[in-house]
Amino acid sequence: MPVFTNTYTHNIEYFCPHMNIINWIQRQRIRYTLKRHPISYELWEAVINKASLLHNLSPTEKADLRELATLFLCQKTITGAQGLLVSEEMKVIIAAQAVLPVLALGLDYYNGWIEIILYPGAFRVSHGDVDQNGLVSSESHNLSGESWLRGPVILSWEDIEYELHAPHPGYNVVVHEFAHKLDMLNGRANGMPPLHPRMEIEQWTHALSVAFETLQQQVANQHSTRINAYAATTPAEYFAVVSEYFFTAPDILGKHCPDVYLQLTQFYRQNPVARREHKITENVR
Repeated sequence: MPVFTNTYTHNIEYFCPHMNIINWIQRQRIRYTLKRHPISYELWEAVINKASLLHNLSPTEKADLRELATLFLCQKTITGAQGLLVSEEMKVIIAAQAVLPVLALGLDYYNGWIEIILYPGAFRVSHGDVDQNGLVSSESHNLSGESWLRGPVILSWEDIEYELHAPHPGYNVVVHEFAHKLDMLNGRANGMPPLHPRMEIEQWTHALSVAFETLQQQVANQHSTRINAYAATTPAEYFAVVSEYFFTAPDILGKHCPDVYLQLTQFYRQNPVARREHKITENVR
């Protein structure tokens, strides 16, 4: 039974009779922002060196990422919680990882919200639930990240910092939560972000549904899995987790879930495996 499907699809690319004028105004604003509020070269290089998932980017991609991160920081606010003081380096570390998924898509994919709340460490949340009998229950969880449909992204700085010093394949809390934001563009988190016009919904649905159900069976039978078992929770979590693998461990995702990897290359319009192989070839030379 396909689970990665949606009767409503949203195409973020739209037509406007005054598009040329609007585009010109937007380009002028972008030039102004990049000129007046640039991320310093020294700070940017320090962040690139710290974040391993950015190491394989080409010089051109790093330059584009820097521009997107600059614009991102001008559009979004990053607020410290529980007395946390947020430095400029912390902001750039978050921005650089947040814009990686939209490097080839653009910041319009992050429209509709403005705030990132940064906790010192894991934060505790309580969610109410109502069962079929009307009984209301509440559960509390410690989280390293959370995304709200029309609200903020909430992150744990401790988890972000730990990933910088000890990166783990298939795990990146920033990519995970911003993948949820992309997923929610269709109105809810269900593993079905807005696909591009030339992508086939049936192919996306089949590839992710088969892989998701296979993972669920492996978890149910207590078999070892190469993809984090948390991905078997819901289609939304599956999409967020495989997005983490796509950017941090693309070789693992490509080997064990090749059809999913192919769909993500089409959605994100990036190919991290090819990028990594090109980097290895360059280093051999």
